[in-house]
Amino acid sequence: MKRKLWLPLVAAMMVLMQVAAVQAKEAKPDVKANTKDEFAAVADHVRQQMTPGGRFEFVGKTEHETVERDLSNMQSLYEKFGTVDAMDSASKVELYNNQSEVNAILTRSDANREVCEQVKPMGSNIPKTVCRTNREIQLENGQAQRYLQNSKQVQNAVGGH
Repeated sequence: MKRKLWLPLVAAMMVLMQVAAVQAKEAKPDVKANTKDEFAAVADHVRQQMTPGGRFEFVGKTEHETVERDLSNMQSLYEKFGTVDAMDSASKVELYNNQSEVNAILTRSDANREVCEQVKPMGSNIPKTVCRTNREIQLENGQAQRYLQNSKQVQNAVGGH
């Protein structure tokens, strides 16, 4: 098979595998605290885990900014009231909404989240369930992107474009 046809075929297969996800087993993060001190520890842990190699390292730039904004909002509420019990109703609702948004972002980006797909092995019509962690998927996607970029650079160098 010619190289020009092979590369798009490989790329299409990788995209198809990504779209075939059928279920995800999640261990939900729980950004929740009752006191100012508990919250400070939780917020520090989340920030630490959003660094490279951490559980939430795959949080995108925009979502990272949202998490930081929400953590700051929650910190302000704890600074003002000290505990959840001391908060008024409106503040409790604001705290809950911030917590829900942060937890949703962290759950989607959790490197330990297991994603299972139904795939048909080459040469077979019998589907097989394959499960991988979000970290494995992200690393494979990065490797595939680098491979495609390197292949394009080689083609351009050989083809003189």
